[in-house]
Amino acid sequence: MSKKPDSGKTEDAEPSTVEQYLVKDPERFALNMARMVEQAGKAASAWAEPRERGEVRDHVAEPVVDMVKTFSKLSEYWLADPQRALEAQTRLFAGYMTVWANAIQRVSPNAEGPDDAVKPERGDKRFQDPEWGRNAFFDFLKQAYLVTSRWASELVDHAEGLDEHTRHKASFYVKQVSNAISPSNFILTNPELFRETVASNGENLVRGMKMLAEDIAAGKGDLKMRQADYSPFEIGRNIATTPGKVVGRSDVAEIIQYDPTTETVLKRPLLICPPWINKFYILDLNPQKSFIRWAIEQGHTVFVISWVNPDERHGAKGWEAYIREGLQYGLDTIERATGERDVNAIGYCVGGTLLAAALALMAQEGDDRIKSATFFTTQVDFTYAGDLKVFVDEDQVAAVEKSMNEKGYLDGTKMATAFNMLRSGDLIWPYVINNYMRGKDPLPFDLLYWNADSTRMAAANHSFYLRNCYLDNTLSQGTMDLAGHTVSLGDITIPVYNLASKEDHIAPALSVFLGSKYFGGKVDYVMAGSGHIAGVVNPPASNKYQYWTGGTPTGDFNQWIASATDHPCSWWPHWQSWIEAKDNTRVPARKPGKHMKTLGDAPGNYVKVRV
Repeated sequence: MSKKPDSGKTEDAEPSTVEQYLVKDPERFALNMARMVEQAGKAASAWAEPRERGEVRDHVAEPVVDMVKTFSKLSEYWLADPQRALEAQTRLFAGYMTVWANAIQRVSPNAEGPDDAVKPERGDKRFQDPEWGRNAFFDFLKQAYLVTSRWASELVDHAEGLDEHTRHKASFYVKQVSNAISPSNFILTNPELFRETVASNGENLVRGMKMLAEDIAAGKGDLKMRQADYSPFEIGRNIATTPGKVVGRSDVAEIIQYDPTTETVLKRPLLICPPWINKFYILDLNPQKSFIRWAIEQGHTVFVISWVNPDERHGAKGWEAYIREGLQYGLDTIERATGERDVNAIGYCVGGTLLAAALALMAQEGDDRIKSATFFTTQVDFTYAGDLKVFVDEDQVAAVEKSMNEKGYLDGTKMATAFNMLRSGDLIWPYVINNYMRGKDPLPFDLLYWNADSTRMAAANHSFYLRNCYLDNTLSQGTMDLAGHTVSLGDITIPVYNLASKEDHIAPALSVFLGSKYFGGKVDYVMAGSGHIAGVVNPPASNKYQYWTGGTPTGDFNQWIASATDHPCSWWPHWQSWIEAKDNTRVPARKPGKHMKTLGDAPGNYVKVRV
C-alpha cells in the first residue's frame, strides 16, 4: 500500500508487525523496570532534599497561574456565546471524524490509504519514523494530535476582543502545551521509543532515569538539562582561545585587550559590549567561528568587556553602574592602553541596548569618545519585541523582583529556561526524549556548551531592564531616567550600523528596523540571514546565508525588504568596509601591556565563574 511522501508514509517501508512491540525477555524487562524505579527515586530525592533543607524555594506556581489566567480570558470569549462555542466544538469534532474515517479506511482490506486529515508543518521532525504513517495506531495518534493542536491555535487566532498582549501570551502558552503533549514525547505513543524500549528490555529507561537524577543534582534541586556533552570543552583551552591580556578589572567587568596579528592597525580601537545575559565568548567560540579573531585580522585593536557573573554582592548594581564601571571604564582603559580617545563600539543584544542608553547619556554629559556604533541584533524599541514579552507584565515583573530580592540576583537557570522555551520544540523536548527516554548522551557541541554556561542577573540591573525596556519602553520614548538625566536616542548623532537577523526570535528584525528611526544620526540597517546567533556568528569562510542592504530604514518594513539588495554569504566584510569608510587611518600595532600592567591572560577570570 503506497503513500505520498509528504504525508510521512514511505512507499518502500517494511510492513508493520506486532512482534517489534512485544517484550522478548519479560524477566530482564521486569528487572530493568525495578532499576528504573530505583533511579527515579534518586531523582526524586535530588529534587526534594534541597527543598527540605530550605535551599530551594519553588516559584513554579507563578507562571502556571499566569497561564491559567490567560486561558481563562480566552475561554470567556468562546463560552460567552453558545452558538460560537458550538461552532468551535463542531470544527474539532469534524476533524476527529475525518481522522476516525481515515483510520477505518486504513484497516479495510485492499483499501487505498487516505490522505491525512492534517499534515505536520514543514520542518517538523517529530513524525519522521515510517511507523507514524504505516501503523494505523500511531497514524491515528499523530493525526488526532495535529488536529487538536491546530484547532487550539485557531481558537487564539479567531478570538475577538483580546488585547494584543493577552493574545500573544495565549498563542505562546498554547504552543508550549501543544509541544509538551505531543505523542512523540511518550514511550507508549512514540513508535521509535517503544521499539527501543522493547529491544533493550527497558535499559534505555534505566540510563535515562540515571541521567535525570544527575541533571537535577547538577541543578541543585532544579533540572539542569544537558543539551550537549560538555566534557570536551574548557574555557581558555579550546573555547575562547584568542590570545590577549586582561588590562582592567572593576566590580562588574574585566576589560580584555587582544594581541594584534597585523603590523599596522586601525587608529581607532574597537570596544565590544556583549550581553551580560550570556558570556562574551559566543564571539570567540573557536578560531574558525571567532568574530573577535577575524576583527583582529582585519586590523582592529579589539577590547572586549567580560561581565562579572553576579552574586549577592552585586544586587544593587543597576544600569548606571554597568555604564560607569563597564562601558566607560572600558573607554578609560582603552585610553590608558593606547592613548586614543576616539573609539568604535559594538553592542550585542542587550549589550547593545545598554550601549544605546549609554550613548544617549554620554551625549548629555559631553562624553564623545565613541565615534561610531554598531548594534548586533539589538532592540531599542520594544513594541514588537517577540516572545520574550510573554514573560513581562506588571504581575510577572513584580514576582521576578520578589524572587531576586531574596538573593540579590536572578538564578541563571531561570533565564536559560525562558530562552529555551522560545524554541521548546528544538531546545527542550528533543533532549528530553534523547536523554531521559533513550538514555543517550548528547553529542559535543561548542555552541550548546556556551548556551548552557548560564549567568545570573543582578537584581537592580534586571529589574531596570524589564521595567524600562519590555514593560514601559522608555528608551525609545525618550523618558528613561538614568544617572539623573532623562535620556533620548535622538541625541545620538554618530553613524550607526544596525544589524538584524531575519529569523531572530529574541530581537525580531521588524523590531530592530522600527528602532532605527529613533537615532538622531544616519543609520545603516542591514538584515542578515538566519537567527539571533547564526546570523551574527557567520564567518565569511563558511560561505553560508546572506544579507540584505537597502535604503533608509523608515516606512513599511515589508516594502524595505522587497526593494533591498540581496548579497550572498557573510555581512562581516560589508561591516568592515563601513568602518573603514569612517576612518581608515593606520598606526603601528599595539601590544597589550606596553603602557600598563596586565592582570592575566585572556579570557580572564570572570568568564570562568559558572552557575
